[in-house]
Parts: sequence; structure tokens; C-alpha cells
Amino acid sequence: MDRMKSLIAIAILLPIAALLHIQLAGATRLSPEAKSETVLKPDDVGPKLFPDKVFFRGQVATAQLRNAGGIHFSDDLYTLAALVDNSGYSTEIRQKYQGYLLSEVALEIQGHTLPAGAYGVGFLNGGKFVVMDLGAHDLIQVDASRDAEIKRPVPLQVTGTSTAAKYRLYFGRDFVELNRAQ
Repeated sequence: MDRMKSLIAIAILLPIAALLHIQLAGATRLSPEAKSETVLKPDDVGPKLFPDKVFFRGQVATAQLRNAGGIHFSDDLYTLAALVDNSGYSTEIRQKYQGYLLSEVALEIQGHTLPAGAYGVGFLNGGKFVVMDLGAHDLIQVDASRDAEIKRPVPLQVTGTSTAAKYRLYFGRDFVELNRAQ
């Protein structure tokens, strides 16, 4: 009888031990020391990472993946942004909604924390950057900066900065700094 209990215990514990080994091996493979954060260019952001159509304020808009960028974090999570075709929206929404932001991590945008999620974003006249929920309600509005020195402004790009783990989200020459929230 004791031998039967031992065999049953082994039969139960062996698969659990194998799963733990696989998970630990995967955690080692994806540890921050093993993989660094990467800035993603439009060619890196495709339909496998970013949908070609996105939902915002009761409509579906086409994402412009040629104008996309993002960050691939060391733990295999992403923050991605792309411009959208906002032509079907009212003038009031079009003025604010120029891009779509997808993030699997909480972000800090110039001192404001933004939870992981999907958001409409845009740069307003007067040097402001706005983040909206999917219902077009403003969540964050911060001052944007202007980079007169950028050699080749493009409609949207993400770049690194001289400070580790800080990034810039550019719309042309206008930008905001962001990083992963702690």
C-alpha cells in the first residue's frame, strides 16, 4: 500500500517538477540581464504586433503601420504607437486623435502614470500632448517639447535618449518623454 502511495505521489509530482523547470528556464532566457530593451522602427512593427485597424470612439480606423514605432522591453512586453487615418471622425476628435498607443506595461509620461492599455493620442496646437481613453475622454494632457535639431523629422517615431530606459515619442518635431512606470 505504501509503495502504491509513493508511485501516485511520483506520478503527480513529476509533471509539476517538469513544468517548474520549463518556467524557470524561460524566466532565465527572458531575464533583463539576458536581453536588453529595443527601440522598434516601422519595419519591426507589423500586423503580427499591431492591428491594421483599431477601435476608438465608436469607429474603426486604419493604422498607418509605415508610421509606427515602439519599445520591446527586456521582459518581452511591448509599448507600440502608430498614426491612424482619422478622416471618418468629427473635426473635434480629429484635432486630438492622430495616433493609437498600445502598451502592455504602465508608462510614465512626463510625471503622469498611464496604466497598460489602448489609447488614442495626439499633439494639440499650442504644444500639448493628449492621451485619451477609447471613448475619447482626456486622461492626460502634458506640455510637449519641440526638437528643432532633428535632422529628418518623420510623422511618428520612437527614439531612445541619453538616459537609460527613457524614450521619446515624436510626431514630426514635437515629442514627449516616457518610460516604464516603476
